[in-house]
This record gives sequence, structure tokens and C-alpha cells, in this order.
Amino acid sequence: MTRLCKLARYACVSVISTSVSLVVLGILVGTGATTAGWANVIATSIGTIPSFELNRRWVWGRHGRRSLLAEVGPFCALSFTGLALSTVAVHVAAGWASGAGLGATARALAADGANVATFGTLWIIQFVLLDRVLFHPPRQLLERDQPAHDRPADLKAA
Repeated sequence: MTRLCKLARYACVSVISTSVSLVVLGILVGTGATTAGWANVIATSIGTIPSFELNRRWVWGRHGRRSLLAEVGPFCALSFTGLALSTVAVHVAAGWASGAGLGATARALAADGANVATFGTLWIIQFVLLDRVLFHPPRQLLERDQPAHDRPADLKAA
């Protein structure tokens, strides 16, 4: 699969997982069920589940057992780094909206906007890390698919 095709699929996964997160965030902030910061933690946690599974399976074609150390842990670390940054942004935006005397809908929209802006800036960085590091096929798989005359000398017999 070409990198452009992966990027398009990654974008679709992002739309799905972001939609899930934003609906949860909007409901929690709009209803006042919890603070904006905790709402963002909950929303991001829920959105990380479809993001991991869809990226792993559909974008990068990984199947079988998940590796907790090699896949799940690093993916969650990336997601929760974004979460930490977006939580600060959501808290600031919701605080600004409240201080400005805006209603619940405007406060929820400010929180959603801060969330999207923060995660949007991290989107390309995460794609590169997923493509080049986390879900990158092992060297042997890449070289196995090359014609024998293009393989490094130490792998020609394999």
C-alpha cells in the first residue's frame, strides 16, 4: 500500500476517532457532568480504542495478537501525550468561555475547538511515528519481499 493511501486511511480513522471523542467531550462538558479537563481525559480514552484498532488493522494491515510493549504501550503513550497537551488547551478554553459569560453550548464548542486544534497539530507527527516506527514492518519482512538480487548479501540465502 502506498504511503498516500495509508495517509488517506489514517485521515478516515482520525475522523472516526475524533468524532467519538468530540461527542463524548461535548456531552460531558455541555451537561456539566464533570470538569472540562476530566471530560477531555475520558473522551480521549474512549476515542483511543477505535483509533488503535482501526489504525493497526486497516491502515497498517496488522493482524493477530497485539503486543502490549511494542504496539499498545507506545500507541497509548502517543495518544496520552496529545491528551496532556489538549487537556491544558481545553481547560484554558473552557475557563475563558466561562469567564466571558458564555453559555453551556459556547463553552462546549470552545472545549471542542481547543481539542481539535491541539490534536490537529500533532496529527502529522503521529502519522510519521506510526508509519516509520510503531507499525513499520520488521526489516526481514521488507527485505523478504525484495527480489534476491536487490537484497543485502547477508539475506540472499534466506
